[in-house]
Amino acid sequence: MAKKVATKKAEQVEAVTPEITPMLDVDIAVEKRLVALYTLQCVDTEIDKLKIIRGELPQTIQDLEDDIEGLKTRIENLNASVKENERAIATRKHEMGEHSDAIATYKKQQENVRNSREYESLNKEIEYKELEIQLCEQRNKSASIKIKELQQHIDAAKEMLEQRETDLQSKKGELDDIMQETQKDEERLLSKSSEQEQFIEERYLSAYKRIRKAARNGLAVVRVERDACGGCFSKIPPQRIAEISMHKKVVVCEHCGRILVDDRIAAMAQEHLEK
Repeated sequence: MAKKVATKKAEQVEAVTPEITPMLDVDIAVEKRLVALYTLQCVDTEIDKLKIIRGELPQTIQDLEDDIEGLKTRIENLNASVKENERAIATRKHEMGEHSDAIATYKKQQENVRNSREYESLNKEIEYKELEIQLCEQRNKSASIKIKELQQHIDAAKEMLEQRETDLQSKKGELDDIMQETQKDEERLLSKSSEQEQFIEERYLSAYKRIRKAARNGLAVVRVERDACGGCFSKIPPQRIAEISMHKKVVVCEHCGRILVDDRIAAMAQEHLEK
């Protein structure tokens, strides 16, 4: 009788075991995922701090580079306008020479006219050519004034370009000094960040990056502190806190959407970082 009871109990244990084991595997998997997410958050927060040290230098450098490119383009366009006006002046000077030659020809023809009508006709041609010469002279004068104005703009743009290039070199020097001080730390942190990303499923990693991008402080995974979200400080119901402590699923804040973890996960992540 005792043997039958023992056999029956053994069969019950065997029947229950397959149901319990998968649940434990899922718990461990979720816990590892939460640790990896919080570890990634800690690493990315440190990287953010290094970027804060740089301040607005990268953006300032980008703005200066954009200004320099704009000034170079402006100088090129102004020089093109100068050359265009110079070509127009040269063309009109050539036309003026042709008009002068025509006037000389007409005057010579006037010496051999047979009547006053031919003389007056040639005289009108001379007057027309003289007007053409005057018009060319006026246009060349205006073009010369325009060239002087353009040259002034070119000189001003070149002076500004020189200032911007000096400022750029100065800011790059400042950034290089900061980068040299923080480069090793940043490389180490970036390596850790990439390492942690490998332990996180793509859908969770995408969600993490999306939340982090939307958050003003870059926090996508936060601890529960005094029964409140560590990101938006909204109160968390006791039932949700219990779910967070069980590590059976990823729980997010109902108010801000950040992923929530308890002190145990935070401690495990810190231990992992110290290794």
